[in-house]
Amino acid sequence: MGLDCLFLGSGVVNVSPLFALLTLVVVFAVLISLVLVRFKQSLLVGYLLSGVVIGNFGLLWLVGLDKGDPVIGHLAEIGVVLLMFTLGIEFSLSELKHLWRTALVGGGLQVLVTTGVVGLVARYLGFSIVDSMVLGVAVALSSTAVAMMSFQDLGQQNHPGSRASLGIALFQDVMVIIFFMVIPVLYGKGQGSLLGQISLSALKGGLFLLGAWVFGRLILTPLLHAVARTRSRELFTLTVIGLCAGVAFAGGALDLSLALGAFVAGLVVSESIYSHRILADIRPFRDLFIAIFFISVGLLIDLPVIGSHWPQVLLGSMAILVFKGVVVFLVLKMLKLAARPAMLAAGSLASTGEFSLVLIRKAGGYQSFDPVTEQMLLVCTAVTMAAVPSIIRCADPLGKWMEKSGWFKRRNSSPELMTPVQMIKQIHDHAIICGYGAVGRSLNEALKRCGVSTLVMELNSETVRALKRVGQPVLFADATHSEALDLAGIGHARLVAFTFSSVAATCAAVPLVRERNAGICIFGRAKDAGDVRRLRELGVQVVHDERESAVAMVRAAISSYGRMDIKPEEVVGDLMEGP
Repeated sequence: MGLDCLFLGSGVVNVSPLFALLTLVVVFAVLISLVLVRFKQSLLVGYLLSGVVIGNFGLLWLVGLDKGDPVIGHLAEIGVVLLMFTLGIEFSLSELKHLWRTALVGGGLQVLVTTGVVGLVARYLGFSIVDSMVLGVAVALSSTAVAMMSFQDLGQQNHPGSRASLGIALFQDVMVIIFFMVIPVLYGKGQGSLLGQISLSALKGGLFLLGAWVFGRLILTPLLHAVARTRSRELFTLTVIGLCAGVAFAGGALDLSLALGAFVAGLVVSESIYSHRILADIRPFRDLFIAIFFISVGLLIDLPVIGSHWPQVLLGSMAILVFKGVVVFLVLKMLKLAARPAMLAAGSLASTGEFSLVLIRKAGGYQSFDPVTEQMLLVCTAVTMAAVPSIIRCADPLGKWMEKSGWFKRRNSSPELMTPVQMIKQIHDHAIICGYGAVGRSLNEALKRCGVSTLVMELNSETVRALKRVGQPVLFADATHSEALDLAGIGHARLVAFTFSSVAATCAAVPLVRERNAGICIFGRAKDAGDVRRLRELGVQVVHDERESAVAMVRAAISSYGRMDIKPEEVVGDLMEGP
């Protein structure tokens, strides 16, 4: 048997190239990321390095592919679609009135200044006007995924700097999607006048948004209600994936890009009571394909080309980080944000991003850039994205020092950065009540009378809608899902109570709770002695249903005979703890 029989790429082993590539990139990502995690580096760096190793050391040959194979791009595109879907959900139309100033003014100024300066530099270096504009927009874009993941890793996703960063990043994402529609016009590939082509693109976009809104109101909401009533997690997840894929496909079919379709799909469900549940279900899929996207970026890096131009790569990366960071910082200071959050936001948005590469690829379909230019932008994007987590860690103490040194007076964070959607995330030292039956309702009312902030997790959609109407913080979510617990702020809660009678569900949730908050108080219900022992072994404070019922009945019975000398707790305890 020849050596080729060992390799998937030989054709002897009948394995799909898609599955073979997925296996290769995931295995390498795990191995390299494990090493980086020990040195407290971002996983995104591991993904990029995995792609570089696979693409430059002949490992693609093992699966019968090369760097230009479309399979790689298809996987990356799925990652972008799921990213834009989750961004659409987190965006929420109701947030716009609170973030509009940061997004529209801050984001608009940042994009305008960066695009203008970079475009002029590119024009000076000999690029055409259209290419200069494309390069300017590409450099103006930042990585929303890297910025938000970095804040989450540091536990600062609710920090004013994170909210400011999100506002500007959302403007960039929406702006580039619109820019996608006019690229054919800029390169003269459309038919008719320039104004006519732009108007047609705008009309198609407007009709698509209107159609999505009608679909959400008339079809989607009743559909999600029907699916939620089945209590089937599999069907709910399938519905979510189908929604994302279907609306994204509609956007692509109208030549508006899959990314725009996915963003609109997320926007349609953002005001739904199911938005948190959808986020919890979609995140594992998104994280997988985002990893694949960044690995695909690494696959495209050509080390020999970079080796011969490394001074330009180093200089370009430094210039991007410094220039963009300064622009974002000054824009946010102009919007009266304090130095520390402004510095954090500037660090998170200092890189170029994933849509910079998507934009260059799309523009390359009409007029190819010089290979060295593409490689330069590709590597500068990879280097700057990899640097963002470290920059954010340094930005926080630097911002504090700037405030203490008197360079910038400390100001209260702009109230516009606090949104209704973020109210749940802002609750601290709260009680999480899982289940809203009779026990859950009573516990919630008692805690509220004590002045304790509460958050309810419930899977009955009618109950969730009723609680939202009265202003009770509530999630349509499953308490046994780690993503749902994260959304509920389990890491900074004081108490969690599993008020439902399913001991199996409580046992499944308790380890997830302990991983995120080792010192939290956990309460649960049990019906018999065996269940009581199971929960107590997990450190749960147990309310024994049969014992409490027995105590109440004994007390009622003996009181009718006037025997106040008998203590019901002792009688029940002796019987239930006896042989």
